[in-house]
Amino acid sequence: MTWTPITIEEIFEKIHSAENELRGDLLNFWDLIKIDPEKWVEEEYGKEGGGFWVVGLIGRRVIYYNDIEEGFNISDYTTYGIIDDYVCNQDDLYFTILNMFSLITFGGRITGQAGPPINL
Repeated sequence: MTWTPITIEEIFEKIHSAENELRGDLLNFWDLIKIDPEKWVEEEYGKEGGGFWVVGLIGRRVIYYNDIEEGFNISDYTTYGIIDDYVCNQDDLYFTILNMFSLITFGGRITGQAGPPINL
């Protein structure tokens, strides 16, 4: 079977599913960082599908859907429209939003991450 990129309709389904689970501060946070889905370039693996759908953005970080691995990820970006790092987590959007919220709320450490805090 041949891989095909995820459609914008499928991305919106995943977003709406996550939004139905969000409450309180987490929902407010998501409302502040979410963007209309945009395809962004990722040089290593993203070319075949025309890039990856970015759905959230704060500072120099993006939340995007890696449809090769079928999960949401957090990556840095230097130039708007280009994802700097390929990440292959298979997380649902709710968990990825929680991780981004944790980066800000708990001193720069992603939930479950070992080691020193990440400098923002």
